[in-house]
Amino acid sequence: MAQDLRQLFEKENKATQEKMPQGHEVRFLKKLDEALPEETSIKRRFSMLQIAASIVVLIGLAFGASQFFQQPPVDGQKIVDTKNSKQENQLKSLGDISPDLKKVEDYYLANINLELSKVKLTPENKELFDGYVVRLGELNQEYKRLSVELTENGPNELTVSALIDNLKLRLNLLYRLKEQLNDLNMSQDKTIKA
Repeated sequence: MAQDLRQLFEKENKATQEKMPQGHEVRFLKKLDEALPEETSIKRRFSMLQIAASIVVLIGLAFGASQFFQQPPVDGQKIVDTKNSKQENQLKSLGDISPDLKKVEDYYLANINLELSKVKLTPENKELFDGYVVRLGELNQEYKRLSVELTENGPNELTVSALIDNLKLRLNLLYRLKEQLNDLNMSQDKTIKA
């Protein structure tokens, strides 16, 4: 098993001195191109997608910047009282304090709107309805005043309970209006039948 290392190196040296057949390198490169063209086309497609995505992003940024820096039209410009609009936009409500209070507020406001939508206005009950609408307007103004107080002084138990009581009072007022309208309709029906 033992072989002379000199003999192995001589054989190796003779093998490396042999020349490759003519055209071997050309055939090798041709086979290599046939085996690997897909990777280069994938790279080209990927680079094209990168270019297209970059163009889309640049167009989007340019459009966003133009919308952001665009001056509002001078003709028909609306003048807004910024003090009142900022104050109304920044007013805190019950929902800003906690999610549970938001549910309570949403419940009452939804019921108030539902009851208002159920009221049928007729010439006979218009005067009664107008009286209740005035009272509801007063309660709404009081609710806004309490919201301002909540915004300025922060949440406290008295303000929160006053806001909830205001909503309850408005809903009860609408229930009373509905009852009085039903009573009015019943009395009118009885006079018509008699």
